[in-house]
Amino acid sequence: MVGAGAPEWVIREDAGQPVLLALYLRQVMSLRSPEELPQLRGLPAARVDRLESDQAALERQWREYWAMTVEPQAHPSPVPLELVDGFETLIALPSAGFDELRAAMAPHADAALAFSRAAHSRYRREATAKPGVSYRAYASAIAEHERRVGRRAHSFELNVQVLPLAQRGVWWIGSLTIAVTDGLRGDVAAFDSAIHPIIAELA
Repeated sequence: MVGAGAPEWVIREDAGQPVLLALYLRQVMSLRSPEELPQLRGLPAARVDRLESDQAALERQWREYWAMTVEPQAHPSPVPLELVDGFETLIALPSAGFDELRAAMAPHADAALAFSRAAHSRYRREATAKPGVSYRAYASAIAEHERRVGRRAHSFELNVQVLPLAQRGVWWIGSLTIAVTDGLRGDVAAFDSAIHPIIAELA
């Protein structure tokens, strides 16, 4: 964030439990969307045999659930949301049109919650151990962008999800949200190079 009267940038970084839950469920339910996003590290890919029509219905429902999870304000539900049993307050699905996804999620609740808690706690421990590092990484990239283009950065918002993905990289998962592999996020030089194109696109 910069001073009053100047353009402002807001970057929120997390390893959000709802996002971790969604990706865990994607993997254990043998769903593909979004195909460009790698699978979670250390979690075997499940193979579930379904009718093609059943698979298509689950994929469609999961894509909508994923969009609502990653950027809920940009993807409001047209019908009321209902909490999914077993997932505390972390998963809510539209009350109509999501019966197949709700049923497919149910058997995985305990394991999914345990995974998301552990991954979120690991991120928090690492972030707490290096106070100020997160801010400096983004401030440095913005300052470098400003030097390259010869002007102040435009105001922008960016959400960053730091995730234990099996492949190292950065992926757009929403209009204002990226996923970054935890290993890449912890590599100062590599992350600096990877975040520059993102900043340039926004600022």
